[in-house]
Amino acid sequence: MKFLTHSVHNISFVTKNMLTLICCAAALAACQSSTHTHLEKTHLEAKTNNKHNVLFISIDDLRNELGAYGSALAQSPSIDLLASKGITFDRAYAQQAICGPSRASIMTGLRPDTLEVTHNYVKFRHKFKDVKTIPQHFMENGYNAGYVGKIFHHGDKDEENSWNWPAATHLLPAHIKAPGTYALEANNKLQDEYRKQMFAKYGEQAKYGLGRGPATEGADVPDYAYIDGYNAEVADKTLEQLAKQDKPFFFGFGMNKPHLPWIAPKKYWDLYDPLKIKAALAKVNQSKPKKGAAMGLHASFELRTFSDIPNMGEIPLEQQVHLMHSYLACISYIDAQIGRTIKKLEELNVLDSTVIVLWSDHGFHLSDKGIWGKASNYEIATRVPFIISTPQTRASGQALRTNALVELIDIYPTVSELANIPQANHVEGSSLVPLIKNPDLKWKDSALSQFPNPALREWGAYPLRPGMRETYFGELIVDVENRIKKQFPEKWDRKLFEQDLMGYSLRTDRYRLIAWMNTQTTSPEPLFVELYDHQNDPNENVNVAADQPHTVKTLMQKLTNRLQ
Repeated sequence: MKFLTHSVHNISFVTKNMLTLICCAAALAACQSSTHTHLEKTHLEAKTNNKHNVLFISIDDLRNELGAYGSALAQSPSIDLLASKGITFDRAYAQQAICGPSRASIMTGLRPDTLEVTHNYVKFRHKFKDVKTIPQHFMENGYNAGYVGKIFHHGDKDEENSWNWPAATHLLPAHIKAPGTYALEANNKLQDEYRKQMFAKYGEQAKYGLGRGPATEGADVPDYAYIDGYNAEVADKTLEQLAKQDKPFFFGFGMNKPHLPWIAPKKYWDLYDPLKIKAALAKVNQSKPKKGAAMGLHASFELRTFSDIPNMGEIPLEQQVHLMHSYLACISYIDAQIGRTIKKLEELNVLDSTVIVLWSDHGFHLSDKGIWGKASNYEIATRVPFIISTPQTRASGQALRTNALVELIDIYPTVSELANIPQANHVEGSSLVPLIKNPDLKWKDSALSQFPNPALREWGAYPLRPGMRETYFGELIVDVENRIKKQFPEKWDRKLFEQDLMGYSLRTDRYRLIAWMNTQTTSPEPLFVELYDHQNDPNENVNVAADQPHTVKTLMQKLTNRLQ
């Protein structure tokens, strides 16, 4: 400006006036630009600081097998990095260790008994038609809500109520197509042949999950050749669209793995040494709990629906190693997709205004207590990974951890408060924001989970259909029944044990109480009780209920109060 002022003295009056006008115009434009930039910044702050975006990451069947939770095997760098920039909940518990009820509970903020959703074959709105789900609540508070992958349980996705933003599949490159289950044609053919065999042999009963192909696959293919990598491609395109809007977004990113079948590209299998896996498996207690409930464990029904798994008896050690290997490969595979999606938020310049919530719907037995699968009331099936990362926790640069007892039902009020929107008035959980601010805060004295008799339920927690006894599972069912009859000779009743028996599990700081209740009576007296002392028995190997009657009485009263 000094140079400009000096030059004006040597030019004509007209030129001076023209230059003055130009300078004024330039100044006005600069002012307008500054005002516009300020307005944009103010709008952005109103959009992000007052109502944060939410990346809602769900994972299917993932136990606490992550580096962030101390796993000596799992390679999960993306989730571990997320944990280092957020708060890790060391003791988080699912309300029920099966997909449908767990997800229905999380997404509505209501417990399985309240919803009357305790198996996979009932819609979560069957009792409460107008219950507001998490994304529905966000939409009502000014958000766009979209998802890719598995958020709700398959078959009950609530498309018409809970989502208003479509997945951007139409924007994918032409060479990326929605994949089938297997990438190898030989396995697709094997699945077709096996399924035909099951239908020919068992008729209608086969449609409830029999006749699957191999339990594992590790083809040398790109990530998008399997479902979670494909969904990551769709998530990229969808987030690009959401980030352009003048509304904040709630985006659900649902991983299908490590749900069976355990399928991941070869490069993720290559991360692991089978000898180390074998050594780790050798340390797992594969025995049933001493003095435990005969109905507390199933016969690995779901895994046995696959063509290469023995229908009966123990799974050979080498196959166990292979199965564990495949599960770990799936963990690394979905970890890569999660890392990619978080990086996409950063590329879109919205990470600094986004809350990230990561959870698994339940845990999983990998030979623990002699079974493979979810669907139990024990620690290994009910405890889950749960991590929250916010703009504030990331800015602090300090990894947070809490040992507080929390439940997945707490997600709904927590994410609402973190996003700075009003609380829904129907939820049964509690916001965990105070714990994020102070991880050592005194918190709940217990976490409540439940599961109907796992031993005499199908793998979707549905009571045994009559035709199931006619399949190759018949012998397994008879074996389980005989064990129950032996333990409860005077109480055996098929209807009671197959349809009316519910196990309620109360996890306190020191103990796990499992009370097996007849849901058709009003009596508070359980049919059987299990008590595990985590101070002396963290793997829940010995039921000490008979040795600690006072503890059982105290915890039963606490459980009764919680169930009222």
